[in-house]
Amino acid sequence: MKIEKKLMLVVIIAVMGSLIFGINMAAISGAVSSLKSQFLLSEFEIGIVVSALVAGCMIGAFSAGPLSEKVGRKKVLIITAVLFGISSIWSGLANNIVSLSIARIIGGIGVGAVSVMVPTYISEISPAKVRGTLGTLNQLGVVTGILLAYVFDYYMIEKNEGWRWMLASPVFVTIPFLAAMLVKFPESPRWLIIKGHKEKALAILKNVAGPENALMEYKSILTNIEKNQNNTVKKVNFSTLFHGNLRKVIVLGVMLAAFQQITGINAIIAYAPVIFDQTGVGNDIALLQSILVGVVNFLFTLVAVWLIDRIGRKKLLLFGTGGMALSLIYLVISFITDRANSLGVVISILGYIAFFAASLAPVMWVVTSEIYPNKIRSVAMSLSTAVSWVCTLLVVQFFPWMLSRLGGAIAFGFFLFFTIWAFLFILFRIPETKGKALEIIEEELNLREK
Repeated sequence: MKIEKKLMLVVIIAVMGSLIFGINMAAISGAVSSLKSQFLLSEFEIGIVVSALVAGCMIGAFSAGPLSEKVGRKKVLIITAVLFGISSIWSGLANNIVSLSIARIIGGIGVGAVSVMVPTYISEISPAKVRGTLGTLNQLGVVTGILLAYVFDYYMIEKNEGWRWMLASPVFVTIPFLAAMLVKFPESPRWLIIKGHKEKALAILKNVAGPENALMEYKSILTNIEKNQNNTVKKVNFSTLFHGNLRKVIVLGVMLAAFQQITGINAIIAYAPVIFDQTGVGNDIALLQSILVGVVNFLFTLVAVWLIDRIGRKKLLLFGTGGMALSLIYLVISFITDRANSLGVVISILGYIAFFAASLAPVMWVVTSEIYPNKIRSVAMSLSTAVSWVCTLLVVQFFPWMLSRLGGAIAFGFFLFFTIWAFLFILFRIPETKGKALEIIEEELNLREK
């Protein structure tokens, strides 16, 4: 199916939020050494500064969904742009650890909100046949932001107070993102219909999807809402998610979100130089290694964009988790035998990142946004995304301890266990949603309230 230019423009604007997400996540990597010397920080204090963003992410993820039910997806994204701007400027001007940590918490709230709202918005405005492709652009925006941050950090590392520019760098994308949101960005048509603004919703669908596709989407949404007439007057909150048959799909989405992080991706990305050092590769070129990781992450996210609407979500998830498991098996064996080949370790780590980037990284966001019914989508996305951030925090916080105290075999064996579990869970529990209208998916999952 051809993607309308106006639809692509709207999705690109939304994905700018994901780009800022990625920059915020990775920009501090090149600033850590400078922050230590500038503010005389201990390892514990550096941990506080780095993890402050993730703490904010959990707040943003939990609050974005319920807030968007009240004020709409567009207004929440505008709020995130304002938060990004405040955080970027404040971080660049910070003169102590407290000030910097507060600034990063504010930025993290924006990141957490964007991680919920962008995939939700894209799923709600995209026709079924191209929803997967457009949905993966969310993750493509994130990994592009990570790569840009690594490259920018590399060129700023030797500059006087270059760390300030690193931490302020998200503002360069935030300004055009906010301007585009205010001028060219429509509200989610599904949210408008649920709120009773049918004419506005139909006009937006015609504008971004074309008259024929717009009518099909509009009728599908309207039919779904008419079958659930009480939905428009019910207050949707976290307790709503566990009523009746909804509980089943919430478990699917939350488990998939947890697997995305508990399988270890952020431990490998954040601590790759430490892992390389333990196997003889060394960490003297950490930023260049990070750029290589960023390049692999970016290229294999493109693979996901290319394949998701061709082979489907489930096959891609199984292919990716299977490849991740094989890569982790090599790492476990390397540490058990104490005969790790440096090149082999590098290849297995990059292989793990490649398989993850082509599967769990983007496809989790697409599948969760598709399987959640219209009436609870934004709140349910908040819950599953918050779970993902909690798992991120746990992995990043405890991996160094596991690696130093328990050894590489047990640390990577832990991730291998959850990767195999993820593979089996996807194989037996996750439905294929390729090419299906959101309302059809809802019917097939038997999510009508009794």
